[in-house]
Amino acid sequence: MKELTEDAILQRAIQSLRIESKAISDIIDYLDKESFLKAVEVLSSCPKIITCASGSSGIAAKKFAHSLCCIERNAQFLSPAEAIHGGMGCMKKGDAVVMVSRGGKTAELLPIIEVCNKKEVILIGVTENLDAPLAKNSQIVVPMKIEKESDGLNVMATASFVATIAIFDAMLASIMETTGYSLEQFALIHPGGAVGSRLNG
Repeated sequence: MKELTEDAILQRAIQSLRIESKAISDIIDYLDKESFLKAVEVLSSCPKIITCASGSSGIAAKKFAHSLCCIERNAQFLSPAEAIHGGMGCMKKGDAVVMVSRGGKTAELLPIIEVCNKKEVILIGVTENLDAPLAKNSQIVVPMKIEKESDGLNVMATASFVATIAIFDAMLASIMETTGYSLEQFALIHPGGAVGSRLNG
């Protein structure tokens, strides 16, 4: 372990926070409004939503599926490992699959992309690489752009992770607006925790 001063350590932490803050604020400038609105329209009305991704993107996709359930959209996360062993049977024509891959060519996702098109689900791709298989085979593409990750080696899913979460949260807020989701609906399905106590007290 190399010797570092407390100031140097804190500076690295502050730099990380600044990079991640910028990654989120940059979304406003590059947001493809037409594609975003199409995605919100589909996710607000389709029978079922499946989210799918690998690694850190998979964690973001799993969180999005849970958030969608919290606003009473029929959603589930599908692990790529389970998908290729029969899990894709959950997909039906007219459902939506939200797939995330910064590079757009994650090997585990390629066979799933092919099945999505064969089963005529609506594939919504979230990716930085608009020339990759994910973008080329998606009916709706929501671009993301990451200047750099926030770790010193520029290799960890840090800024890209928080940007993905921010894009999903923006979709969530828009879906709630579109569907007219109410506080009373949320209170009914969320009796637990401090939020549940506050809403149902």
